[in-house]
Amino acid sequence: MPLIDISIAQGRSPVQLRALMAGVHRVAEETTGAAAENITVIVREVEKELWARTDTTIAERESTN
Repeated sequence: MPLIDISIAQGRSPVQLRALMAGVHRVAEETTGAAAENITVIVREVEKELWARTDTTIAERESTN
């Protein structure tokens, strides 16, 4: 019973997020042999101001470009 939890920065369209869920679900089904009804995919969108790497948020990196 795979539970796949994805965190991603906000900014993708609903179509892109749906495609991500469908693709991950498909790959999980193919690679684990789990039944489709037993696979759960959760996508959590994180505000860019709340996601940092090397003490710089995504929002800060984008504002300098």
